[in-house]
Amino acid sequence: MKKIKLLLIFWVISISTWACPMCEKAQPRVLRGITHGAGPESKWDYVIVWVTVAIVILTLYYSVKWIIKPGEKSGNHIKRLILNNE
Repeated sequence: MKKIKLLLIFWVISISTWACPMCEKAQPRVLRGITHGAGPESKWDYVIVWVTVAIVILTLYYSVKWIIKPGEKSGNHIKRLILNNE
């Protein structure tokens, strides 16, 4: 019963995020039904969004990569000051 209530709550929240009919008409076919407000004003808007998406994906990739395997092998790296208390 608890799962059904949670599912119902998430469903109601997701419905409120769908675009209204007036906003749907202002959007291009790709974004129709997804976003509210005025659509993109020029092709540059798409370029800006895709460049930003690429930067975010690249940043996420390198963040995860360097968290998992940092690669500092130098004996005089700053982390050695903390790790070697001798």
